[in-house]
Amino acid sequence: MGRPTIADIARQAGVSKGAVSFALNGRPGVSEATRARILRVAEEMNWRPHSAARALGGARSDAVGLVIARPARTIGVEPFFSQLLSGLQAVLSASSIALHLMVVEDTAAEIEVYRGWASEHRVDGFIVVDLQVRDPRLPVLDELGLPAVVLGGPGKGGNQLRIWADDREAMLSIVDYLAAIGHRRIAHLAGLPHFQHTQRRIRALRDASRRLGLEEAVSVPTDFSDAEGAAATRTLLSRAGRPTAIVYDSDVMAVAGLGVAGEMGVAVPGELSIVSFDDSVLARIVHPPLTALSRDTFALGEQVARSLLEALEGAGAGRDLQMPTPRLTVRESTSPPGAPGTSPSGVVVARIVDSGSEPV
Repeated sequence: MGRPTIADIARQAGVSKGAVSFALNGRPGVSEATRARILRVAEEMNWRPHSAARALGGARSDAVGLVIARPARTIGVEPFFSQLLSGLQAVLSASSIALHLMVVEDTAAEIEVYRGWASEHRVDGFIVVDLQVRDPRLPVLDELGLPAVVLGGPGKGGNQLRIWADDREAMLSIVDYLAAIGHRRIAHLAGLPHFQHTQRRIRALRDASRRLGLEEAVSVPTDFSDAEGAAATRTLLSRAGRPTAIVYDSDVMAVAGLGVAGEMGVAVPGELSIVSFDDSVLARIVHPPLTALSRDTFALGEQVARSLLEALEGAGAGRDLQMPTPRLTVRESTSPPGAPGTSPSGVVVARIVDSGSEPV
C-alpha cells in the first residue's frame, strides 16, 4: 500500500474528506466522537502529513539542515564530526526536530542544496560549518531568509548567528609550550587553506615564530585525511634539518603521522614531539598518547542546536557566542628535543613558511 491519503482515511472512517481535514487539523466542524474515530483510523493507517502540503499551509517542517562540503572519505573517520553530530542530535531529538545531513564535494554543490531544501520547504533553518575566507554561502543564506547558525569565527558578512572558539589563542598556547620546552623547528599540518580557522592557526604560528625567534615554522595545508597527513609527515621527516615538533589540525592526521614516525624509525617524543588540535579517543588510545587541545565537542554540538532552536522561535538572532578556548592537555607524545635547534654556526635563523596562506 502506498502513502495513505485523506481520501483513504475518509473512506475507511465513512466520512467526507472535509470532515477528515477538520479533524486532522484540529478545526471545529465535526463532533468529538467523529473526530476520535477519524484520528484512530489515521493512526491505524500510519498517516503522516505531506511535507509539501504542510509548507503550503505555512506549517513548519520540524527539520534543520546540515551540509558538509568535504571529501566524503575524510568525514567517515573524523571523530570531531561524530561528536558534533551526537551533540546536535541530543538537543534536536528532544524537541522532535529532525536533522537532514548531506555530504557534498564542494561549496557550489552545498549552495545548491541550500536552495533546493529552502524552496521545497524541507527545513526550517541551517547549521553551517567550516566558515570560509570571503564565504560565498553567507549572502545566499541571507537571500533565503531562513535562520542559520554558523560554526566558525567572528567576522563581517551575513546576518547569521555565529558560534566560535578562539583558534588563534589555542594555537599560540601550543607554540608557546613547545618553545618553552626547547623546540625551535616546528611544523604545522593544517587543514584546507580556504577555511577561516585554518588561516587563523597559520597566522598564529607565523606570529608566534617571530615573537619567539624560532628557527623555522612551516604550515602545510592538507585535506584533513590520514593519507595526506601521512604523506606530508613523511616529506617533513625526510628533510635535512627536519622539525622537532609537528602540530596536526586533526587527530586522524596526528595518528597517521605517529605511524609514519614509527615506520621511519623516528622516536616519539625523543626525536619528534607530536601535538593534535583535536582530542578524541584516538589521541588517548595510541602509544604514546598524544598531547592535544581538549574541548567538549559534544557540548559544542548541543549549544549549536540550542541556538538554532532559539533562532527558529525568534530569540537570540544575530548574537555571536564565543565558546571556551580549547585547553592544552600534555601527554607522553611531547618532550624537550634531543638536540639543540640551531644552525651549524650556533646562530638561530628565522625562516617562516606560509604554504597557501592568505589574509583573513
